[in-house]
Amino acid sequence: MKKNKIINKPWGSEEIIFLSNDYCVKKLIMKKGEMCSYQFHNKKIETITVLNGTLKLQIENNYFDLDPGESYTIHPKQKHRMIALNTDITYIESSTPHLDDIVRLEDKYDRT
Repeated sequence: MKKNKIINKPWGSEEIIFLSNDYCVKKLIMKKGEMCSYQFHNKKIETITVLNGTLKLQIENNYFDLDPGESYTIHPKQKHRMIALNTDITYIESSTPHLDDIVRLEDKYDRT
């Protein structure tokens, strides 16, 4: 079995568990006090499922708390951000395989 690819991010890490022409599965670890960029995707559809911790999810101007076992599906063009406020968060992202389909609107790490 091939070892999964782990990619370090300024907010934590993501591990690509499976990638094909049809779908992608990642395990993400977001460190306490960190957040990903405020972003949207042109084609990508992603469903996030929290494994541990409480993830604060920003969808447009609304905020939701997702607890372990809870999921949310983000559709193309939907502006969003994941935030780890009080603890490290582990979550699964199941998505279409559009890995480079990201438009960052705001990023605390100054990525483009």
